Amino acid sequence: MTIAVYARSTKDNHSAYIEQIHAILKKENVELIIHEPYYKFLKENYNFNIKLDTYANSEQLISKAFYLICLGGDGTMLETLSLVKNSGIPVLGVNTGRLGFLASVNKDDLDKALQQLLKEEFTLDKRELIEINGCANCFGDVNYALNEFTIHKKDSSAMIHIDTYIDGVFLNSYFADGLIVSTPTGSTAYSLSCGGPIMMPDSDNFIITPIAPHNLTVRPIVVSNNKKLSFKVSGRSDSFNIALDSRSAQIPAGPEITIKKADFRINLINLEGQHFFTTLRNKMMWGIDRRH
Repeated sequence: MTIAVYARSTKDNHSAYIEQIHAILKKENVELIIHEPYYKFLKENYNFNIKLDTYANSEQLISKAFYLICLGGDGTMLETLSLVKNSGIPVLGVNTGRLGFLASVNKDDLDKALQQLLKEEFTLDKRELIEINGCANCFGDVNYALNEFTIHKKDSSAMIHIDTYIDGVFLNSYFADGLIVSTPTGSTAYSLSCGGPIMMPDSDNFIITPIAPHNLTVRPIVVSNNKKLSFKVSGRSDSFNIALDSRSAQIPAGPEITIKKADFRINLINLEGQHFFTTLRNKMMWGIDRRH
C-alpha cells in the first residue's frame, strides 16, 4: 500500500509530522510518497534528509496512492480537490492550522489517527461538489468546488445586479456586493459568515446567500441540488469576479453562468469517534451556553 501526503510550502516547519508519519508507516511496510514541491521545500529550508518517492501532479498521485493525508488547515484541504479530482482517493485532514473544520484530526492525535487509518477504522464521508459552466477558460479541468461558488463585485465600490434563475425560472434580482452558492460542506464557511444556515454534510441542497444585499427582504434560500442555477450579472463595471473555493477569476459582465451538482463526490475520511455535531460544537462553539 502507498499513502501520499500533501502540505503547503509555508513558514511553518512540518518536517516533524512527515518524520512521524514515515516512521509509523515504515513499521507497517506502507510506502509514503510526498508532493514534490513540498519535498523540495523541506530539504532546502529544514535539512529534511529522509529519502521519499514523490508525485508532481494529479496523474502521478492517482496512479500511486491509496490514501491522501493532508497537513494544514481547511484551505489546504480544499487544494487537495485539484489533486484527487474524480479518482475517489480518500482524504484524511490533519489540522496544523487554526480552525480545522474539514481537517478534523488534531495534530496531537496523529499517531492514533494513523493507526485507525491502517486498521480501516473509519467511514467515508462522500461530499457533494458544485460545478460551474459558462467560463471555459477560467478554471481549466478543475471547474468544481467543495465549499462554494462565489460571484463578487470587482474593486469598484458599486454594487452589482445579479439576475438568478432556477431551471430557467426567474428567482430574484440581487442588488448586492455578490452572491454565494454553497454546498452543504460550505454551509459552515463563507455562507455562514453572511448569515446562511448550517446544513448537515449529507443534505441534497445548495444555499444561495447574498453578500451585503441592499434589500431588507432578501435572505438566504435553500434549494435542491438537483436544480440548475444560472446567473446574469450587470452593473457599472464591465467585469466582475467569480471564485471556486479559494481559486478566483475575472470575467466580463453579460454572459450567463450556470451552476450544477458535479457528477462525482470527494471522499473525506471520518475516523471512528468523529461526528459533524461534535465538530460543530467544539470548533464553532455552536449551541454552547457558558451559563450552564
